[in-house]
Amino acid sequence: MVMDWKERFFEGVIYVILLLMAVCFIFPLLYVLSMSLTPFSEVMKNGGFIIIPKHISFEAYVLFLKDATIPRAFGVSLFVTIVGTALNVLLTVLMAYPLSKKTLPGRSMILFLILFTMMFNGGIIPTYLIVKETGLLNSVWSMIIPSAVGTFSLLITKTFFENIPEEILEAARIDGASESKVLVSVLLPMSVPVVATISTFYGVMHWNEFFSSILYITDESLYPLQVVLRSILTSSMSAEINLENTVPSTTLQMAGVILTALPIVIVYPFIQKYFTKGMLIGAVKG
Repeated sequence: MVMDWKERFFEGVIYVILLLMAVCFIFPLLYVLSMSLTPFSEVMKNGGFIIIPKHISFEAYVLFLKDATIPRAFGVSLFVTIVGTALNVLLTVLMAYPLSKKTLPGRSMILFLILFTMMFNGGIIPTYLIVKETGLLNSVWSMIIPSAVGTFSLLITKTFFENIPEEILEAARIDGASESKVLVSVLLPMSVPVVATISTFYGVMHWNEFFSSILYITDESLYPLQVVLRSILTSSMSAEINLENTVPSTTLQMAGVILTALPIVIVYPFIQKYFTKGMLIGAVKG
């Protein structure tokens, strides 16, 4: 197919816009990475602004990893992310499946109550009192259980289940499958895209856990990675480290950003492919 000059011009404009958007997204990431790898002398020479460093130094990363609290905090964040995400997905699917059935008694009222929580909540103090009375203070479970089901992810999953033809599920029931088997053996294999999507939402939320931990955790040994990195960057200990090792505070901050974002950046490409997959791959046709 031969395009005329108007179509070529329009396509060129689209490519230019996409290129500018890519630069806008990539530039901050490149700046953060470059600053985290820049030696102190080069930072001072360039007035604290580096895009492509001439020399590379891993001193800021070494300082972070030498701190004894980092491995422990990493383990806490890893536990909260893996266990929390698994629990989130399990409860979300178990709630979304019955709510996707229009014959469920009281379905409208339940959905109203769920939607109500998106607009209103009990507030920080009532939530804190509930966590306290349930014995979750100073426990890693205080960073998991209060956010066990996300309303937005629940509604996404419910809507996805509603769009799956009932005939496919009914065929499994005719073959003698129970509702639990229909969910596990038929529905979930067809729902990999939405499960991967909500797993990403939950996983990123848990990995970046900060607010709940500073509310409910006072035992420093249970602090997640985000809180520990913040403490290192803002404490007097961090200032002493900078003076003794001549690592600029900006470089140390950028190294902390890279360390916290790196696991998500590594995992994301492996699950991105599920976002665009068709909903009914392998389903019964016509």
